[in-house]
Amino acid sequence: MTGPIIVVGAGLAGGTAVTELRELGHDGPVILIGAEVHPPYERPPLSKGYLLGNDPIEDALVHPGDWYVEHDVDFRPATTVTGVDPGSHQISVGDDTLTYDKLLLATGSQPRRLRLAEESGTPTAYLRTIEDSDRLKVATSAGARFAIIGAGWIGLEVAAAARQADCAVTVFEQAELPLLAVLGPEVAQVFADLHRSHGVDLRLGSQVTAADLHGFDLVLVGIGAAPDVELAAAAGLAVDDGVLVDARLRTSDPDVYAIGDIANHDHPVLGRRVRVEHWENAIEQGKTAAKNLAGAEEAYERMPYFFTDQYDLGMEYVGSVGSDGYDRVDLDGDLHGSFRAFWVKKDTVLAAMQVNDWDASEAIRESIGTRR
Repeated sequence: MTGPIIVVGAGLAGGTAVTELRELGHDGPVILIGAEVHPPYERPPLSKGYLLGNDPIEDALVHPGDWYVEHDVDFRPATTVTGVDPGSHQISVGDDTLTYDKLLLATGSQPRRLRLAEESGTPTAYLRTIEDSDRLKVATSAGARFAIIGAGWIGLEVAAAARQADCAVTVFEQAELPLLAVLGPEVAQVFADLHRSHGVDLRLGSQVTAADLHGFDLVLVGIGAAPDVELAAAAGLAVDDGVLVDARLRTSDPDVYAIGDIANHDHPVLGRRVRVEHWENAIEQGKTAAKNLAGAEEAYERMPYFFTDQYDLGMEYVGSVGSDGYDRVDLDGDLHGSFRAFWVKKDTVLAAMQVNDWDASEAIRESIGTRR
């Protein structure tokens, strides 16, 4: 038996890590600390099936609550860690201190707030937690008028859910197309056409003002999220757009690891740092970190991946274009039906996507790094 492993952050990444530790046969003490009152859960349903009322929240849980007791995980919900001292291998929880052998930070991210919306006089919401989704669900009654600021993944998914609930939806986006920074103009246009075809008032290239928000029943702000690095920074760990971790997810302190939204990862395949705020990354980094906490020395090499469901469109994207951009996008299929897209630089595939072509899931993943 080894010393205690403490996991700070009881989201999907932290919940996956403690699961993997027990499945690996690690029999030492494991403490999981989370700020929310809920056991670890997946967040995608909050803007999809759960928000629409199609899926119960129990389906989003990593495990039922009693799993943690049955597997001897000391789970402490609704608990805030106030400090980390790497020198003494201790964390502070209120007036108490806990000692660790290894520490895993999985503190996630928080929605970027927008004072303009909050001071507009119109009720303003964000989407991060079950409670946030519950408030949106109550507001999505037929005939309600929604304003959404930001045409990113969260904004567009909520727009789709609200339209399916017969709400009137207006989306304000500064860029000339939704998801432009992620997909480029060749594919971003697909999402603009999709939402307009479903009755969304999509206002692109738009600098929203408080006056624009008058007359709506609710404003949802979806302008991105900021990694929650305050604890790590106060502990003296290296941070820069997240917590800096090496290929093995280890921070600047050899006994402290970081995963999920906060991990600015030195990716061994991409050859550069990348921070990924998506579902699969939380799961897979949680698994790799658990192995390394238990004594392995495994690099995290999995390519970034994300997915979305909007109306009758389902999509998967794998890879990363990076700041150097791409030379071209190769499109195979019908842009208004089923297609595949490949972002190519110097004839090498950097990223690939399938839309409504679920037989292509493995093919697009395997295409990354190949010649085209």
